[in-house]
Amino acid sequence: MPSARGSSRSRRLKNEINVVPYIDVMLVLLVIFMVTAPMITPGLIELPSVGSAAQVPVKPVEVEISEDGTIALRVRDAGANFEKINSQNLVSEVKSRISADTPVVIAADGRVPYDTVMKVMDQLRTSGVTRLGLLVDQKSSSEPITN
Repeated sequence: MPSARGSSRSRRLKNEINVVPYIDVMLVLLVIFMVTAPMITPGLIELPSVGSAAQVPVKPVEVEISEDGTIALRVRDAGANFEKINSQNLVSEVKSRISADTPVVIAADGRVPYDTVMKVMDQLRTSGVTRLGLLVDQKSSSEPITN
């Protein structure tokens, strides 16, 4: 008659993980992803062409940032000249010249650091200017610019 001890010796528990089924699942998933990846088409983004930019019906207020960082301001009229202003007075000067539907455009020299342009744009945006944009040099051809 076998004792209780003898039966417990023959049925010992394993304390290790069998990883073979996990490897099988991972290989199946790898094959599925390898087969389906070439079928996925990347998203295409169509950027607007600068040559076809819409004309602004209202005369905008133009903020000009020159290469040395000086800021000038004008309302775009025939014969209007830029007035140099201090960067601390930029918001008050712009707000005194605009109404609710007047756009404000920023014309920055190509050599002005991006950070400077974004600081001016952020300063105007946080002060409540809602119609804000960047002025670009419109080319007659629609060919991309290459360096």
